Amino acid sequence: MTTVQDPQEASTAHHRQLALDAGRELEDAPALEVLRWAADTFGSRFCVTSSMEDAVVAHLASRVLPGVHVVFLDTGYHFPETIGTRDAVAAVMDVEVITLTPRQSVAEQDAQYGPRLHDRSPDLCCAMRKVQPLEEGLRAYDAWATGLRRDESPARSLTPVVGWDERRQKVKVSPIARWTQQDVDAYIAEHGVLTNPLLSDGYASVGCAPCTRRVLEGEDARAGRWAGFSKTECGLHL
Repeated sequence: MTTVQDPQEASTAHHRQLALDAGRELEDAPALEVLRWAADTFGSRFCVTSSMEDAVVAHLASRVLPGVHVVFLDTGYHFPETIGTRDAVAAVMDVEVITLTPRQSVAEQDAQYGPRLHDRSPDLCCAMRKVQPLEEGLRAYDAWATGLRRDESPARSLTPVVGWDERRQKVKVSPIARWTQQDVDAYIAEHGVLTNPLLSDGYASVGCAPCTRRVLEGEDARAGRWAGFSKTECGLHL
């Protein structure tokens, strides 16, 4: 008896193997080469996600795939500077910014869970305002690129250049995983890449306004995120 494999399962298995093979082959490749592979392999089924802390990966991707979709999560809690950076990226770069929003407005969430949920249960707040919208928004794509770097935190130290996101069943591309902050700064300076103004105002990492503060001298770059909690990640990359 011949067993017919489900087309969706076959496609998923194919993409998983693509990710594993590319992760090995592209480990030492320049970021542009990694993104060129993703663009050639997935075309319009490939996107970039950006928190609008800077537009480095979006800029890199636009060089190999003009008009690439740049997915941004508008949580309803962003700094005005972050929204301004998003609008500037949409206006001056060869990309198409796609803004995702949570199912509930901040007011609706407050009505159901009480005000300032982020102070009481930041994991739940992130799950509803970041993780769920991204998972829904990524359904239109087979692969996505992030700006994760291995030097950012211990949790990110093993980030593959190309990997398989088992939870979302997507190929996850991190083209600047091997870069340092100095590499990022050099690229920004060379290409005049847009950055969030808050990076010049004491913020080393920019997230939602209620859960982000300036860092003190000598602190870790992500110390300003969820200060007072053991939480270090929003859940998008776990």
